[in-house]
Amino acid sequence: MLVSMGSALFVLIPLALGKNENVRDAIKRLIQGIAAGVGFLGGGEILRQSKQEIGEVEVHGLTSAAAIWVSAALGTAAGCGLWELALIGALLSLFVLRFIKKLERHK
Repeated sequence: MLVSMGSALFVLIPLALGKNENVRDAIKRLIQGIAAGVGFLGGGEILRQSKQEIGEVEVHGLTSAAAIWVSAALGTAAGCGLWELALIGALLSLFVLRFIKKLERHK
């Protein structure tokens, strides 16, 4: 929730300052920065959960990292005033995380 709210706030700041061409460029740069920054958060989540021994390769935390990234996208959409898109994205995300995950094979 914090990632989503932070993304929304970063987008709302230039929108509140005005709607000219400079603001649109600023929003484009903000969205790029949010996507890259949240990618680092996701990478940290994957690395934190991966405890590898020599010769053993396991990857954990991909679903958590993807959920963090999606929450940033939802916040960005909401911050841009696209609440319908954010709502649809949130519902689809909940569906995937809740129901599709049951189809995964567990060891």
